[in-house]
Amino acid sequence: MLVHDFLYSFAVVLCVAAVTTVVSQKLKQPVVLGYILAGLVVGPHLPVPLVADPKIVKALSELGVILLMFSLGLEFRLGKLLKVGATAGVTAVIHCSFMLWAGFQVGQLFGWTTIESVFCGAIVAISSTTIVAKAFDDHKIDGPLRTLVLGELIVEDLIAILLMASLTALASSSGLGVSQMALTTARLGGFLLVVIVVGLLVVPRAVRAVVKLGRSETTLVAVIGICFAMALLAEKFGYSVALGAFLGGSLVAESGHEHDIEHLLHPVRDVFAATFFVSVGMLIDPRLVQDNLAAVIVLVIVVVVGKVCAVSFGAFVTGAGVQGSVRAGMSLGQIGEFSFIIAGLGATLGVTGSFLYPVAVAVSAITTLFTPPMVRSADHVARVVDRRLPPRLQTFAALYGSWIEQLKSSRAETKPLVKKARLLVLDAAVLVGLVVVTALFARPLAAGLHKTFGVPEHLALYGLVGASAAVCLTLVAGLVTVARRVAVNLAERAMPVAVDGRADLLTVTPRRLLTVTIQIAVLALVGIPVLAFTVPFLPTTPSVAVIVIALGAGAGALWKSTLSLQGHVKAGTHVLIEALARSMKLTPAPHASSSTSAAAQTPAISPAAAMAAEEARQGVLRSILTGLGAPSSVTLKAGDDGVGKALADLDVHGNTDATVLMIVRDGHGVEPEDGEVLLAGDLIALAGTQAAVSAASTLLTGSATSSTPLARSTGAALSLSEVQAAIAEAEGAPT
Repeated sequence: MLVHDFLYSFAVVLCVAAVTTVVSQKLKQPVVLGYILAGLVVGPHLPVPLVADPKIVKALSELGVILLMFSLGLEFRLGKLLKVGATAGVTAVIHCSFMLWAGFQVGQLFGWTTIESVFCGAIVAISSTTIVAKAFDDHKIDGPLRTLVLGELIVEDLIAILLMASLTALASSSGLGVSQMALTTARLGGFLLVVIVVGLLVVPRAVRAVVKLGRSETTLVAVIGICFAMALLAEKFGYSVALGAFLGGSLVAESGHEHDIEHLLHPVRDVFAATFFVSVGMLIDPRLVQDNLAAVIVLVIVVVVGKVCAVSFGAFVTGAGVQGSVRAGMSLGQIGEFSFIIAGLGATLGVTGSFLYPVAVAVSAITTLFTPPMVRSADHVARVVDRRLPPRLQTFAALYGSWIEQLKSSRAETKPLVKKARLLVLDAAVLVGLVVVTALFARPLAAGLHKTFGVPEHLALYGLVGASAAVCLTLVAGLVTVARRVAVNLAERAMPVAVDGRADLLTVTPRRLLTVTIQIAVLALVGIPVLAFTVPFLPTTPSVAVIVIALGAGAGALWKSTLSLQGHVKAGTHVLIEALARSMKLTPAPHASSSTSAAAQTPAISPAAAMAAEEARQGVLRSILTGLGAPSSVTLKAGDDGVGKALADLDVHGNTDATVLMIVRDGHGVEPEDGEVLLAGDLIALAGTQAAVSAASTLLTGSATSSTPLARSTGAALSLSEVQAAIAEAEGAPT
């Protein structure tokens, strides 16, 4: 009978899913919608005579999750994972901490208990790796965005494991101490270390030996065996099967045959991954959703809006640019499998009401439906956001990415930063501990003082809370100070201060803005987790006020600093135009241009002279634009894609995240305004990350190799005193 039940359930799921997905595609809807509709049809909550056994479908869905995570691991060799680890980690910590805080506030809004609100925050904190991976596969999304998003999701899965361990301790009344949290983290780290070290010694060699046999079926069976063995190992140690499967995929990828293995695994993975989405649909109970409709709607809004904003902010401060940040945020506006697990944990421990699990399922199902269209429209939304940014913020966004790129390539000593990071963590831990202790023991202590010394209880309480608040403010001031020192250190790594006694006018403004931005990022990285940990112990109004004040202060400081940057860029541009014009007069370069360009009328010169002239122009740009990233130039030729088009139509910044610093035409500078039409022979100075400048070059010329890195050279450049004087005059500073 068991075999019959399994066969019946599997057949019903696949047949109904086949019909609903065909209908979805005919209606031009995402395939995921078809799977969820199939789950509703075969689930127990609708009067349809096609009911599949939920336990069997859940088991099949687990296989789908395991195989999908294994496939993701194949894309993330350990070196690649370590490379994106810092960026993904910063984004994940900011994102998850903010959603923990926001979810708790929603729970309090609906009058749920403190522990229910804590579980609500944990439920909405973790996005779905399974859903995002499926959406990316369907829309053929690859490259840096896929690496960033999937890297963050892996970090989120690790955070989810720590959350479940912490919530279990909290719900069982054993408390959530710093030592217990440290022990849980150390245990997870030890597990990862042992698995990776031992796995690197065994798995890649074994896979290469199997592949040498030349039998695809043998290879498939072997790697699937490794996949499920690693998932089982993780489960035995109390971690998720998804984590074990991902580690297995990463270890198999170290064999160097990941692409061949992924091709073999793809059909098997898709069959079982479909059952995961069907199982989500089976969990939807329309009656319970209707009973908690208000909470579902509010949580859907909080999940979509909160995650888009938090992920976009976290990704931007790590150097992803406006385009990459918004696209990453649009990709992670959902919750998924870990949300079910966390909601089920609360029900199992008996600390949450029966309403929370169906609410989590409904929010997951709705946000799952939103994910494919959000991923599909992410490019358009990113361009709209970029166009609405003021020009000064567009310039800042392009240059900030190049500064972070320079910072990542820096090889300066890290010990001072490690010491400051320890101070930040220590201050944050003490701050959290003080808030928790005050919230738990202030009233009993006040009562004790009243009983022992006759001090009025309300005065004693005010005194204790006031003293605690004063110490907290001191700790916050310390956090701000240390964050400032960290920011200064990092900014000077990206743009070193001149050490030969010369004035630092060329870098002081950009470095100041970079310092402000990094300080905001560091405070967010430390402050948001502190707020998330202390929110159960603080009244709602002060908690919201802290967020509002912090956002206002950060936005104000950033806006003021970008104003200075805009003046610096304009000043540098005017000087740059003069220097380039001078170099072009000294050694004119030939242009393949239209008859309207005076450069086309210059006499032909030798290739060596043309190369020398180009090197001189690049040297001028590099020497003057110190502190403005690593600019490059593109010289347009007749037939290039950008010739004859206005800058507004090309939308260079919106499409590539690079910014046009200036246009040099006939030896004169032309302001890069939206209505300016580009001509053959124009020299376009671009700034931004290497990837952004390369994309801008492709957009302007149709060739990915047309941009010229600006080599360090002094030929035809203005003297330093001339540059400093011109910049000081343009910025209104004393010379």
